[in-house]
Amino acid sequence: MQKIPLVTVAMPVYNAGKHLRMAVLSIVGQTFTDWNLLIIDDGSTDDAFERIKDIQDERIEIIRDGLNKGLAKRLNESIDLAKGKYFARMDQDDISYPERFKKQIEYLEAHSDIDLVALRAVTISDNGGLVGYLPYAETHSLICAKPWSGFYMPHPTWMGKLSWFRHYYYSNDAPYFCEDQELLLRSYRTSLFYNIPEILFAYRVRKEINLKKILNIRKTVLFFQVKYCVSRCDLHYIFLVLLSFIAKAFKDIFDSLNRKDYSPHKKCVVSNRDADEYQIVIKDLCF
Repeated sequence: MQKIPLVTVAMPVYNAGKHLRMAVLSIVGQTFTDWNLLIIDDGSTDDAFERIKDIQDERIEIIRDGLNKGLAKRLNESIDLAKGKYFARMDQDDISYPERFKKQIEYLEAHSDIDLVALRAVTISDNGGLVGYLPYAETHSLICAKPWSGFYMPHPTWMGKLSWFRHYYYSNDAPYFCEDQELLLRSYRTSLFYNIPEILFAYRVRKEINLKKILNIRKTVLFFQVKYCVSRCDLHYIFLVLLSFIAKAFKDIFDSLNRKDYSPHKKCVVSNRDADEYQIVIKDLCF
């Protein structure tokens, strides 16, 4: 009988281009080896899959049906197909450090009350240059301190109990870029989250500002936040939700008018230690 892996990793893919290969190799290179990777194509039209044809690993399963269903539906398909105790996320253009799974598994196994674990992450540009850090909060209370503003848990770093994902699932009508925040908002009152205070991930950010797209995302987030607050009778939160929306929208417009780079992250000089560790990871992946 085939052994059931402890972790199933979901990687939905849509036109990942040149970045898919390094993302996949960063999973293959994990020091923790008891996993399977579900790469689910969401109707790609580029050559990304040609770039990974030579990566032969029996733990990798590629699913291609030629359809474009959207990220939330593909994630739910992955949850249904998953095996084992834990379920992990991975994006098509990011990089997991070799110790990522090992550290997350160790924490989850030692803290059975925790449902979902994320990581600290550096941010990188399209060409792989270091940009800064993603916002970070460690404990559940800090992560969930301002639900009207959002939750600092980088979605491609998630690993949690498969039973938790199957209890909540993603909302199939949640739009791209919002499905993770919607899930956290819906579940945070009855769940426990944690961010490991160690940088074990590189998250790719885009430079260009697409103001129309960003504002549409903001409006969609505003809609489900208000809807949730009303359903919970947390009417006093609606005022805070509206203030947060206005502040973020004005910043987006200001940055666009002043031709500033899109920066939903903390732009700063990365420490020498973190820069050195990142370069080691990249060197090993490119070897």
